[in-house]
Amino acid sequence: MAKYEVVIGLEVHAQLSTRTKIFCSCPTSFGAQPNSNVCPVCLGLPGALPVLSRGAVELGAKGALALNCAVQPESVFARKNYFYPDLPKGYQISQFDKPLALAGHLDVHVNGETKRIGITRVHMEDDAGKSVHDGFKDSDRFTYVDLNRSGTPLIEIVSEPDIRSADEAVEYFNEVRQALVFAEVSACDMEKGHLRCDANVSMRLKGAEKFGTRAEVKNLNSFRFLKQAIEFEMERQVEILESGGRVIQETRLFSPDLGETISMRSKEEAHDYRYFPEPDLIPVRVSPEFLAQLQASMPELPQARRPNPYLVPRNCRLLRARCPRLLRSQTGRELGNGRPRRPAQGRRQGDPRIAHSG
Repeated sequence: MAKYEVVIGLEVHAQLSTRTKIFCSCPTSFGAQPNSNVCPVCLGLPGALPVLSRGAVELGAKGALALNCAVQPESVFARKNYFYPDLPKGYQISQFDKPLALAGHLDVHVNGETKRIGITRVHMEDDAGKSVHDGFKDSDRFTYVDLNRSGTPLIEIVSEPDIRSADEAVEYFNEVRQALVFAEVSACDMEKGHLRCDANVSMRLKGAEKFGTRAEVKNLNSFRFLKQAIEFEMERQVEILESGGRVIQETRLFSPDLGETISMRSKEEAHDYRYFPEPDLIPVRVSPEFLAQLQASMPELPQARRPNPYLVPRNCRLLRARCPRLLRSQTGRELGNGRPRRPAQGRRQGDPRIAHSG
């Protein structure tokens, strides 16, 4: 293991906090009776036409801004064609060569070091339904399908392959979650399926420039499962390489009960999905005025809120008394508003109103 380096990229899927689905007016509420929040559009019935939700576009763009991405003036929806029992249309409406946003980043802090993880793109898409494999008396013979989730608005956040450990992956996933929650883009409730990620994992010799063959682990919905899945994949791929074998590009699932990943299918490439522009939707155009309004409405985000470790709270009397040299190095700046504190006028030093101000 010591002579190998892991290369990881994450694809994070976040459900937008809209009241209705992305292309119809069906509610997105969680916990409804199976197949009750559906209509001809999200059921994929012939002749039903999608209508894009403005609220979904607003939240998607805010999510991109929260991730330091550049929202594109024009983006285009495309059909991603594949068959799955819980995908009634036979295709997913996503974005391909013209996504909503490009070129973002987030900083992660692991083992006392700060590292910047690049974000390739943020694009919008509708979710599939849910296949239920257990919980029924005949689950050993049948799989049940609940289409309430079909058509729920998502953004997919695709990172650059900049992650080099399971800990970095977990920290990045957590930073994405915090940014989306603070921006009020998504509730990111993992138990309700609002946030999940796919991990692309490959191994290469240290110092090598070329990436190894990757395996994609799908639908990881907890930080613990993400860490366990990556660590297992690292060991599995190293064992294959050390024995003289060849890692196969494939899609795998993580089994929490077994603590290991299981082969699901061979990994598809973009051409396998036969992307083409969605003929029933016009391009999404974001005006400079609309983008400026969104930027003005953005709250302060977690990475901006985190205190500078060299700034001292105003009411921390003990630290002030014992660390005068540290305080002098602050050049008068203190935690609270980040500006030099003006000397109090007409108040005695030690006045409790000064100690508890700010």
